[in-house]
Amino acid sequence: MFDKIIQIFKIRDLRNSIFFVLGLLVVFRIAGHIPLPGVDVTNLKEFFDSNQIFGLINIFSGGSMQNFSVVAMGVGPYITASIIFQLLIMIIPRLEALSKEPGGYQKINQWTRILTVPLAFLQSYGMISMLRSQSSYQIINFTSSFELISALIAMSAGTVFLMWIGELISERKIGNGISLLIFAGIIDRLPQILQKTIVVFDPTQIFNLIVFAGIALVTIVVVVIINEGTRNVPVSYARHIRGHRMYGGVNTYLPLRVNMAGVIPIIFAISLIIFPPMIANFFIHAKTKLIVDAAQFIISVFQNNLIYGILYFIFVFGFTYFYTAVIFHPQQIADNLQKNGGFIPGIRPGKHTEEYLGFVTNRIIFAGALFLGLVAVLPLVIQEFTGTLNLVIGGTSLLIVVSVVIESVKQIESQLTMRDYEGL
Repeated sequence: MFDKIIQIFKIRDLRNSIFFVLGLLVVFRIAGHIPLPGVDVTNLKEFFDSNQIFGLINIFSGGSMQNFSVVAMGVGPYITASIIFQLLIMIIPRLEALSKEPGGYQKINQWTRILTVPLAFLQSYGMISMLRSQSSYQIINFTSSFELISALIAMSAGTVFLMWIGELISERKIGNGISLLIFAGIIDRLPQILQKTIVVFDPTQIFNLIVFAGIALVTIVVVVIINEGTRNVPVSYARHIRGHRMYGGVNTYLPLRVNMAGVIPIIFAISLIIFPPMIANFFIHAKTKLIVDAAQFIISVFQNNLIYGILYFIFVFGFTYFYTAVIFHPQQIADNLQKNGGFIPGIRPGKHTEEYLGFVTNRIIFAGALFLGLVAVLPLVIQEFTGTLNLVIGGTSLLIVVSVVIESVKQIESQLTMRDYEGL
């Protein structure tokens, strides 16, 4: 490990990229501690601590929502826009064809950025309206429309700013920029969590803390195993002669990862599961009794741990299959193998290879989706048995942190390997 670190710091451009990414993360955390005027931060923290749904929103925003800073919405609107376009690509044939053309994804990414702006305005207004409706906490103290509009512009600009920072980080190939921003928000909160645990330490809870530490350690180990787990599909290349030389005749493997989707299904599921209660909060003070009853019913449903846990598990499980279908195309791989003279032993090239890869992928993705879903609802199970642990320091946070670290380490290692080849 130390040899790798020394090697990294010997390569100037790689070292500069790492310091550049760290600098952007520091800028993000500074922006995350600049609160908007007219917000009672103390009451806001109490509200987030008492509500598990909005604890998830706080994770999703990278920890900035708890301070209601200028980047309070985090990258949520950008991820929502990404989900919308990913769904549209699967539904609209013209968009699907565009995504396969040279430069097609660049156009779709540009449309995603444009859609992020109105979504940021809409979600910012929704969040402000919801917090203003919490009269018992007195969180929002805006006295004029000018203050409201100023806050909306500042929060939307903050989202665009984070989107830009995330893309700058991704360009450096040190990790996924959006994931690293969420990762930085979680890590930033760890000292506060440890400090709070030490201050309110009760010897009677030591067993619960030991159990939680053990579960956290086991979760980290299993996350690493699942993320690194692959199914190696044997591939052979036929021999062929060109001129006086013989090519091919090589046996190799096609590695299929157990968890191809990474941490994206968790992020997608969070964005989807916080949407209904957030919308319901808009109508909690409506004049029509039927609308108020419906809003209260939706909020009560999502505050029920059993129903909430089942929905969360289903969303994570479903998004794992969905995102894998977006990024993994058996037909493309089968065509590439056939063009290069490759085949899977015992399987005919073309359509049969495509069906075989789809069958194998569905089987191994089932294990990955099941694992992600169980990790997502793990905090609810722990909370049910201990009654003391908060949802926001559970499996979701651990999964995001570990997955992001693994992804970043792999990208750094790939850059080191590439430079070794350049040296040769």
